[in-house]
Amino acid sequence: MTRIAASAYRIPTDLPEADGTLSWTSTTMVLVEARSDGHHGIGWTYAPAPVAALVGELLAPAVEDVGVLDVPDAHERMCRAVRNAGRPGASSMAISAVDCALWDLKARVLGLPLHRLFGACRADVPVYGSGGFTTYDDARTREQLEHWVAGLGIPRVKIKIGEARGGREERDLARLRLARLAIGPDAELYADANGAYSVKQAVQVAHAAENLGLRWFEEPVPSDDPAGLRAVRDAVECEVAAGEYGYDLPYFRDLIGAVDCPQADVTRCGGYTEFLRVAGLARAHNRELSAHCAPHLHAAVMAAIPNARHIEWFHDHVRIESMLFDGVLDPDGGTVRPRDGEPGLGLAFRRPDAERFRVA
Repeated sequence: MTRIAASAYRIPTDLPEADGTLSWTSTTMVLVEARSDGHHGIGWTYAPAPVAALVGELLAPAVEDVGVLDVPDAHERMCRAVRNAGRPGASSMAISAVDCALWDLKARVLGLPLHRLFGACRADVPVYGSGGFTTYDDARTREQLEHWVAGLGIPRVKIKIGEARGGREERDLARLRLARLAIGPDAELYADANGAYSVKQAVQVAHAAENLGLRWFEEPVPSDDPAGLRAVRDAVECEVAAGEYGYDLPYFRDLIGAVDCPQADVTRCGGYTEFLRVAGLARAHNRELSAHCAPHLHAAVMAAIPNARHIEWFHDHVRIESMLFDGVLDPDGGTVRPRDGEPGLGLAFRRPDAERFRVA
């Protein structure tokens, strides 16, 4: 029998954070632990605390009798269990955390690093520094970008734009100019509007930023508007990306033709089981796949797909994962390498350190 338990931890940010459409001062991580015959696997998602209750009420009973090696069977049972609750959104984040924990458990039972269980096709995976929140002043933005590029040798970085739901275009462009000065002429410059702009606004901003060498424009318009994403993509020089709010495979079927590079998030899309299917879909359409946030969950699976583009080394999640887990990875030089020395994810949850943040 596989026993599933979930808990939630709300961690304050080090500074107030915001993007084009949302602001926050804390981030909640829902941790799932899967146990069987003395083995212990972990997975997590960044989601509201009630997701932990959803895991206990709907998902744990659905998977307790599934063999520890049969994770796709458990995944299918979980998808059926949330039929009346709705698959997208909270249910999918809950499924994601359980699915990741079950894969980690399986790898530990077999005594394999998770990327070896998947079957690695690369030794390391590129990362890009991500943060540059709209709440940062110039000094903080410059400090963060210089740390990634000059300090860690990460040759690609992303900042947030689209401030005030697209209402401060001049400041957006000023911050992009600041970013280019901070990172120098050679590092790749990315921007994320979090769906703040209209199609025409997004095109205007992208054209205005061409002389800055803008390489990547993420969610220039809302991610549930594939026609709008396609219109922007066809009108601008930089790459257009989206997909972080994909909660199931059909979403990516509809998105794939609208962007240059789809993104998927293993903590939202349905865990490793569905992430691998998304990677296959992207491969079938000759697209690379970028991993959104939660870098320590993505490293193993991204090392196992041939069309991996990069992993988002997101300030918020890097900070949390470094605070709460032993075994975190080093992005020095612009890549991370899954460890071969430990089974599963190679991470250990620091429960005493996390307890003061526990909310469920």
